[in-house]
Amino acid sequence: MHDTTVLAAGCLLWRRSPLDGGLRLCLVHRPKYDDWSHPKGKLKRGEEALAGALREVAEETGYTAAPGTELSTTRYLANGRPKEVRYWAAEATGGAFAPNDEVDRILWLTPEEARTRLTQPRDQDLVTELVRALEHTGN
Repeated sequence: MHDTTVLAAGCLLWRRSPLDGGLRLCLVHRPKYDDWSHPKGKLKRGEEALAGALREVAEETGYTAAPGTELSTTRYLANGRPKEVRYWAAEATGGAFAPNDEVDRILWLTPEEARTRLTQPRDQDLVTELVRALEHTGN
């Protein structure tokens, strides 16, 4: 059964800058992979994807979030196994980051900075999608 798809979920966590009102995205740095990505993780057995996405955001960033539009699902091979990650736009509503085993740093970046910093091109495409979704909903 090693060809079973790994199911995961995450969020493009965003907030407005208190200084200029500009959009800022939260990226997480995972020392295990030395990469920058959106907060995400594997779903627990029987867990709803959105609940898992919000749990992962809280675990990795320390922030609570209000979910918005569902974004694209990414599919790729991870360690030779198919992986499917569902993403949502989610506005940070509170909390604070503390380094943990999985994530040692987070950054709040403009969409342009986030695209440059993200390790995987598939994650960069989600930034464009988020910006469009927020413009569409007037956020």
